[in-house]
Amino acid sequence: MSNKERIIELLDVIPDYKIGYVLAYVQGVAADEEADDLFCQRMVENYENAPDEDKEDIPFEDCMKEWGLT
Repeated sequence: MSNKERIIELLDVIPDYKIGYVLAYVQGVAADEEADDLFCQRMVENYENAPDEDKEDIPFEDCMKEWGLT
C-alpha cells in the first residue's frame, strides 16, 4: 500500500472534529511545494530572458545544476 493510500485509509478513522487540522496541514504542505515550484520556474524564466551580458558566460546547464534543477 502506498503512503497516499494509507493516508486516505486513515482519514476514515479520524473524528470529524480533527479533520480541520488535517486539512490545514495538507494545505500548508501543498502550498509550500507550489511556492517552491513557482520560485524555481521564475528563476529559469529570468535567466532565459536576461540579456546575454548579464549571464556572465555561464552555460544554462551549469546554472540548472547549481540551482538543483534537472
